[in-house]
Amino acid sequence: MGGASRYAGGDGRRLSEADTWLVEAGRRRAWTHGIVNPPLYRASTVLYETIAAMDAANRDVDANLYYGRKGTPTTWALREALTGLEPGAEGTMLMPSGVSAITAAILSCAKAGDHVLLPDSAYDPTSAFADGLMRRFGIEPQWYDPLIGAGVAGLFRANTAALLLESPGSLTFEVQDVPAMAAVAREAGVVTILDNTWATSLYFQGIRHGCDLVMQACTKYVVGHSDSMLGSVTANAARWRDLQKTVWQLGLCVGADDAALGLRGLRTMGVRLARHQESGLKVARWLAAHPLVDRVLHPALESCPGHALWRRDFSGASGLFGVVLKAGSRADAAHLCDGMRHFGLGFSWGGYESLMIPCSPERLRRVTRWQAPGLCLRLHVGLEDVGDLIADLEAGLARFAAAVGGS
Repeated sequence: MGGASRYAGGDGRRLSEADTWLVEAGRRRAWTHGIVNPPLYRASTVLYETIAAMDAANRDVDANLYYGRKGTPTTWALREALTGLEPGAEGTMLMPSGVSAITAAILSCAKAGDHVLLPDSAYDPTSAFADGLMRRFGIEPQWYDPLIGAGVAGLFRANTAALLLESPGSLTFEVQDVPAMAAVAREAGVVTILDNTWATSLYFQGIRHGCDLVMQACTKYVVGHSDSMLGSVTANAARWRDLQKTVWQLGLCVGADDAALGLRGLRTMGVRLARHQESGLKVARWLAAHPLVDRVLHPALESCPGHALWRRDFSGASGLFGVVLKAGSRADAAHLCDGMRHFGLGFSWGGYESLMIPCSPERLRRVTRWQAPGLCLRLHVGLEDVGDLIADLEAGLARFAAAVGGS
């Protein structure tokens, strides 16, 4: 909800303070009445004793029950918790999905006749929105090389409204120089929007690094159990009211049950992310040494081109990364993926379960070129025993090599 963030850590090193905030945030006694978890307020209509009380509620819907779509203590608790993880933030709005969060963020700062810059490595639904509704609304998208850094200033126009960042990039995990890009955008009066789903605000604080709006597909690590769709956008003071008005005018809202699942997941996100990071790195290093693997796309690996920026700006890594094999193609993926025992074959990620999908990044590129000698995969390493996961991959790669060759 509105109001300056209360988590004071934010330097990327005081994660113990963030862990305490995850447990305690949003548990105001006025909302919980002493119950550990905020109750589920399933509400549309709110009744008032008098017209004066109704009018008073309408004057500050962030602090008073007014109408279910504008928020209840259940959603207020999650908004407060997410805002507090972004030092310097003014408030957070909740959306029914990650895609609705990114679209609302863009629409909160762009209008007909404006120009918006998007990285060539952007999440596919983000690019689909840019090519679809954005163009219909008269907003011109332009894609850029995600590794352009501060050179993105050369692409700004008089009508450039927003610069979208996604770091690391979708599928191929390019790490962007967010502070440098946010700085040149601010100097030019361009709003910076960061998709921070991979790292979450535990491992990268976007507002502190100069971004105006930071969104997450909370469906992933915030919920953490693959059982709820949820998105959020956190704003600095300059962008807060425009974001809030846009979300309300679009009619976007989140039900109490989904907000409660987000709160439930948030309480354990610190320990879950630590395990995802530890297991993910073990699997990534094992894969990097496998003879069938060309390269592993994991920013926390020293061999990754974006490692220096990741080490400078991030305080941790999640369990999502890419793998490029030396042989095969998307058409050969079934030899590996269909027989996996512990890696599920499905979209999304961030839950406790491990996932794997084949992907074709070259089909999504617009201004850069993606080249790979063989099949590309995206892996999410869950909370299973890492030895079981490695054994599963070893068997799968053996099947793949027997069918396709390459090593």
